[in-house]
Amino acid sequence: MERIIRSGKAERRLVERVKIVLSCGRGGQNVEVARELGVRPDTVAKWRGRFVRDRLAGLTDAPRSGKPRSYDEETEARILAKLEEPPPEGHATWNGELLARALGDVSAPHVWRVLRKRSVSLARRRSWCVSTDPEFQRKATDIVGLYLSPPENALVLCVDEKPGIQALERAQGWLKMPDGRALTGFSHEYKRNGTTNLYAALEVATGMVKAGHFRRKRKVDFMAFLDEALSDVSPERAAHVILDNLSSHKNLPESWTRRHPNVTFHYTPTHASWLNQVETWFSILWRGALKGASFRTVRELTQAMDRFIAAYNERAHPFSWRRPTTKPKSLSHSLANL
Repeated sequence: MERIIRSGKAERRLVERVKIVLSCGRGGQNVEVARELGVRPDTVAKWRGRFVRDRLAGLTDAPRSGKPRSYDEETEARILAKLEEPPPEGHATWNGELLARALGDVSAPHVWRVLRKRSVSLARRRSWCVSTDPEFQRKATDIVGLYLSPPENALVLCVDEKPGIQALERAQGWLKMPDGRALTGFSHEYKRNGTTNLYAALEVATGMVKAGHFRRKRKVDFMAFLDEALSDVSPERAAHVILDNLSSHKNLPESWTRRHPNVTFHYTPTHASWLNQVETWFSILWRGALKGASFRTVRELTQAMDRFIAAYNERAHPFSWRRPTTKPKSLSHSLANL
């Protein structure tokens, strides 16, 4: 007992009970020991009697069942079942408060606890676009075949436009904080300074990109960009151009097709523009050169994109399309990983 008191690691309540027993062992009465240790006399009597009956083991707490569970598996099942019902009148979706109110005997924190356990996010919304093209399989196989096994000595280009890129001038500067710190950034206010249309051609074999800026998005502009993209391709070399189904991409004049007899167009299926690799590059351009940037003129905007393209081409590499090792989650996921 003396070692328990001196250990410094024993629980406070155990030390107190040991002191009670030691004081009683020295002949102290319950009232005297209670006054000495600052506890009630009935506490002294309790632990004195427990020690006499069970010795040192009597100074530990008896096992307790704990507080009864407020909710069980049935409650969880009721919460999940309620989600299958339409939300109350006036609400578009369920939330934790609404579920708790509808169930009546379940708290909102427990509702959220169950939803987290089941990985249910009431705020998440999933969307998809399924191609209705009756020739989807043929067109998709044709394009994926060009990516994985292009014709020998042929050029494969992915071409598309990113229309209406805005030259947004954002208010930037320093913001003084109450604690003396200063933050740099831009506010949500901005000024529109015009737009431009970007045409881009990504070479599948190298990943390099050619681009052109046009004020309008017409068939004549598209043909002018194709002339530039194919300018260094000899007439003897076959060129395969992957496009979407925009009207300006189709039915090119006979005069243009006669000048480019080596060019073959491959159109992506309806609602399947993700098969065009240049769409992936557009997202890279957005994150690397446009997102959050400020431009006072359209010229500044086009120059910024040209600088990014020049830097990108220095380290360009082809996109790697590979077959997944696990079961794909969707058709688009499967084809995008072929």
